[in-house]
Amino acid sequence: MNNFALNDGNTIPAVGFGVYLIPKDGPTYDATLAALKAGYRHIDTAAAYFNEEDVGRAVRDSGIPREEIFITSKLWLQDHGYEGAKRGIARSLRKLDLGYIDLYLVHQPYGDVPGAWKAMEEAKTEGKLRSIGVSNMTPKIWNRFVPQFATKPVVNQVEFHPFFQQRTLREIMAADDVKLEAWYPLGHGNAELLTHPIIAALAEKYGKNTGQIILRFEVQEGVITLPKSTNPERITGNLNIFDLELTEEELQELRALDTGKGFHDPDAPGVAEMLLNAYQIED
Repeated sequence: MNNFALNDGNTIPAVGFGVYLIPKDGPTYDATLAALKAGYRHIDTAAAYFNEEDVGRAVRDSGIPREEIFITSKLWLQDHGYEGAKRGIARSLRKLDLGYIDLYLVHQPYGDVPGAWKAMEEAKTEGKLRSIGVSNMTPKIWNRFVPQFATKPVVNQVEFHPFFQQRTLREIMAADDVKLEAWYPLGHGNAELLTHPIIAALAEKYGKNTGQIILRFEVQEGVITLPKSTNPERITGNLNIFDLELTEEELQELRALDTGKGFHDPDAPGVAEMLLNAYQIED
């Protein structure tokens, strides 16, 4: 497994296992345990995924030393603001029950984000969180909030795949050596992407499937990628991308696939209100 250096001195595995939309009370536990057995050492969950407890239990039952596993979770909108974030952090720590969280993110960047960030900075100082970052920040949202932070995020987790490569955002983040983490790294199963002739030709050349070529491209671009699956074969296959190296010419071909358009627009009117009403995290 390759690791990327973060701007706070910590490191993060280049490929993580995402558990978004995997049900709690069994399926997340089974999928996380399968991922850890397959060689993953980076698990990405969130308060709003409602499966932090399953992730924590799988990590504890895996037999793998805690310090060898990188755990990400995220603060939900209802807990923004200083006092709310302290409650949200405590809740995630309790549900995961792993002693500390390696990376904690502002999940949706609306409301009192600076207050939440201050609480996250304090929790990092106290050792409860090892690294802190943000998610779903567009250039507009980034420029609104991040200049108010005393310390810079280590990552911004956003939609990223060959059809949506976030060029402007990556330029802004590069100034502070902030890494991009990709959700929907395979384009949410977009058939047009997964069967694209350029990607299919590379898959044939390297003896891989098209998903593996896409994930390899993202890692070579310096992007932390978070594929999700409950299929044991795909769980293993998504990690099997470190035995090839795409050439610069091939990287340029894949860069040229960018359309600049994604599935989700965090800047759209009403998104904050819709998300706030979507979930209610219970203690």
